[in-house]
Amino acid sequence: MSNYRKTIGIEVHVELKTKEKLFSPSINNYGGLANTYVNVIDLGYPGVLPTLNKEAIDLAIRACHVLHCNIRREMHFDRKNYFYPDNPKNFQITQERTPIGYDGYVEIDIDGRKKKIEILEMHIEEDTAKSIHASNETLLDFNRAGVPLIEIVTKPCIESSKEAVLYLEKLRELLLYANVSDCKIEEGSMRCDANISISKSEILGTKIEIKNIGSITNVGYAIEYDAKRQEELLDAGITLKEETRRYDAKNNKTVLMRVKETGNDYRYLPEPDIPSFSLTDEYINQVISSLPTTPDQRREKYLKYNISNINIEKIIANKEISDYLENFDNINLKTASNLLLGDISAYLNQTNLSLFETKLTKEKMQSLVQKLDDNVISNKNFKDIINDIMESDLTIDDILKKKGIQNVVDNDKILELVKQVIDDNLNVVYDYLNGNERSFKYLMGQFMKNSHGTVNPKIANELLLKVLNNKKHLDK
Repeated sequence: MSNYRKTIGIEVHVELKTKEKLFSPSINNYGGLANTYVNVIDLGYPGVLPTLNKEAIDLAIRACHVLHCNIRREMHFDRKNYFYPDNPKNFQITQERTPIGYDGYVEIDIDGRKKKIEILEMHIEEDTAKSIHASNETLLDFNRAGVPLIEIVTKPCIESSKEAVLYLEKLRELLLYANVSDCKIEEGSMRCDANISISKSEILGTKIEIKNIGSITNVGYAIEYDAKRQEELLDAGITLKEETRRYDAKNNKTVLMRVKETGNDYRYLPEPDIPSFSLTDEYINQVISSLPTTPDQRREKYLKYNISNINIEKIIANKEISDYLENFDNINLKTASNLLLGDISAYLNQTNLSLFETKLTKEKMQSLVQKLDDNVISNKNFKDIINDIMESDLTIDDILKKKGIQNVVDNDKILELVKQVIDDNLNVVYDYLNGNERSFKYLMGQFMKNSHGTVNPKIANELLLKVLNNKKHLDK
């Protein structure tokens, strides 16, 4: 076991899900043809003036709320001055001195205990263009220039790679459910940097920065690798210098980008073209009131319906399913969730459709769940009609009529069918009574054959078992 203590801080850039960019009317859209969602403001033409996007402020307020940050009432933007090809203005507009959020936290569950990962600050800033390195040249896509970001910076309070991963997973979940961002790391809308130092004392060691790690899992790998690398260097008597590194996922190692000989001097100054602004309590409360229910609130709701913890986490992991379930106030969520996680998810995967692109209306789902709960239809019936449910405008009753599905729900009639099967197969019945469990499957098969599949197998199973057990008791 290592004698070194890890101290980790995480910086996360999250793209806000706005319709337009932060300071221009250009469309905020991922994946379009390069350099098509761009205008003279994004390109920093002389004489152009930025206009602050109110929607970005609203989403930042939402983020502050779900991350338990204090919200600053009076703020302004700053210019961060530096030269780089992806930054045509030679400065980036950010909130250095007055970040919108500060002193927040994200609570994680780590090995059976709760821990608050403290957030130092959260500020709004514009993104730069995207650099695309191809053979011996670098291309620039300015579609990303000016896209609104929030940068969320933790205090150096994370003590392990496991804590770092859990924090990022929880952060992503909170922002995704607050509809702040789509948080798609693979598309760059959530980007993670890790700062790590190791020490054998309470004095912090030399800070090493690992930039632009491509997935939450890789953040854990990068931290583990670099902590071990630092240990080996220190044990060999080598003094560490502050560095910026990147994570090479293919070879599972960090690679040197540059050594920090001196601190960066960005010469921050207040942005002269954007007036300072203030937020009132009334305005903040209005924005917060529109927030959807949080993942943890939904977990509590699902628990009340006796949904298993495994299925709860599957629902939360699929926001589309969770959002769909939010449409219902009076429905058996356990039955509904089983359908959504099972055959309906399989249908969506096969057809490559979104749940909201199908014909599964709220009314249809309510009718379907009720009929399953009342044993009017069976799971087998559902499998037979799922395509009609998802693709047609017919009601569940109309679909059942069209398919000729009319199940027996009268227990007295079902009991008659059970007794008939027993009378017709006495040898098999005695085999079962003498301990041959496989005989029961044969009897069930005969029952379903005789009933032409018009009886819910669950009810048939229960009644057949009850009659056989009574017969066993009488024979004794």
